[in-house]
Amino acid sequence: MRQISSLLQGLARSLSVGREKDRKGDGGAGGDGGKTAMPAVLRTSGTLWGEGSETFAAVCSRRGEKGINQDCSIVWEGFGCQEDTIFCGIFDGHGPWGHYVAKAVRDSLPPSLLCHWQEALALASLIDGEKKRLSDCQLDLWKQSYVAACAAVDDELRRSRRFDAVQSGCTALSIVKQGDLMVVANVGDSRAVLGTTSDDGGGAIAAVQLTVDFKPNLPQEKERIRRCNGQVYCLADEPGVHRVWQPNRESPGLAMSRAFGDYCVKDYGVISVPEVTQRRITTGDQFVILATDGVWDVLSNDEAVRIVAGTPDREKAAKRLVECAVHAWRRRRRGFAVDDCSAICLFFHSPSS
Repeated sequence: MRQISSLLQGLARSLSVGREKDRKGDGGAGGDGGKTAMPAVLRTSGTLWGEGSETFAAVCSRRGEKGINQDCSIVWEGFGCQEDTIFCGIFDGHGPWGHYVAKAVRDSLPPSLLCHWQEALALASLIDGEKKRLSDCQLDLWKQSYVAACAAVDDELRRSRRFDAVQSGCTALSIVKQGDLMVVANVGDSRAVLGTTSDDGGGAIAAVQLTVDFKPNLPQEKERIRRCNGQVYCLADEPGVHRVWQPNRESPGLAMSRAFGDYCVKDYGVISVPEVTQRRITTGDQFVILATDGVWDVLSNDEAVRIVAGTPDREKAAKRLVECAVHAWRRRRRGFAVDDCSAICLFFHSPSS
């Protein structure tokens, strides 16, 4: 149980750490970045080099044409004070208070996840003793921790007096990379896409979607909403855009089936329960993209992976991806206001490896 003991000590240090450092960019164009002492937290556009895990993160967020930027993100290197662990999260707010909700979830979810992970580890060590290795049950522990953390954060939001989350909310997509294990947790319609090279030796990079876009018209989501007396339909002037509505009311018109906040439809089937999956990172896996729906509305998985893979300077990968998405909005969706576009590009290996 030496690993569990080490993790518990690291978690305690992480929750009380006062040496948090930010690598700030220019508010949307990406920063210069560089090596950062562990632990380090990035909450703006910029870059962060993972000293212990050999990871490199590039982050960019750009405001759209609908008002204030309601996207935000976090990259936490040395998550839980473990050198080989990094947390990345991207959050997309909606509604009049959506930017406040997104920032509140960004600030609350990582420490809540750490607390519940600590509790899950302690309980596992008491129940299993030396009979079961931690690696055998890591995904189950992360699932339990994520589900509990998301429930706690959503409950905290409901009781908050700082802002009104009745008709405002946010999505949350995050990953925890711990060694070669990557745990992905998704609430909403942001998306994680992996860039990986094939085994045929050709060097071509392929896109692998790691998450489901939780839209209201997905069969299992639609069924749950309708069982709770919610409604799912498209407006006449928005063909193909399915939204969640309260019974007998044209409100709120939520375009996703899972979110934090949005308490006006929480009794009608909208949930904040994450889907949690895992992937063992191989030498062929090069990077993962976490991006809000503003990017995926106009770029395919393959296009996004080609853009990131084709950017010579990794520090500019997220910025270039976001810029391409903005250009695609103006070219492919003329007459529509450009959405906020945000992305995290997490590279798994150093350039020389």
